[in-house]
Amino acid sequence: MDRELIFSVGALLCALPLGDVVETIRPLPLQAVADSADALLGVAVIRGQAVPVLDTARLLGVAAAPAERFITTRAAVAFATGPVLGVRDVAPDAALPLPPALGAGAARVVTAVGVLDSRPLLFVRSDGGAHVAAA
Repeated sequence: MDRELIFSVGALLCALPLGDVVETIRPLPLQAVADSADALLGVAVIRGQAVPVLDTARLLGVAAAPAERFITTRAAVAFATGPVLGVRDVAPDAALPLPPALGAGAARVVTAVGVLDSRPLLFVRSDGGAHVAAA
């Protein structure tokens, strides 16, 4: 089992490897970027650095409320998410298929699925699917 930061995106539970997480912070002001990928909300200045902020709900193809937290990663991106629920030891279950409602785009962002407290848990790439942000 690996230590994962657990957070919600709408009704979904998601996990990022704890070793890839830099910090969780309240949402900061964003500067829009013209002609950017749909999932790129904009750029925020975080600890003196310009960091792209990804809309995790858009990456996963689900509806969500406005961001409650930004989660910054070592891959120099931030995820706009719902509440951060804590750190847990969980393992992906390679036998579980990705939920079909997530669509093909989510497969570029989600590395595996598991179960946490009887709910599906999506393991998210800490770079947000770098090719998704560059699209």
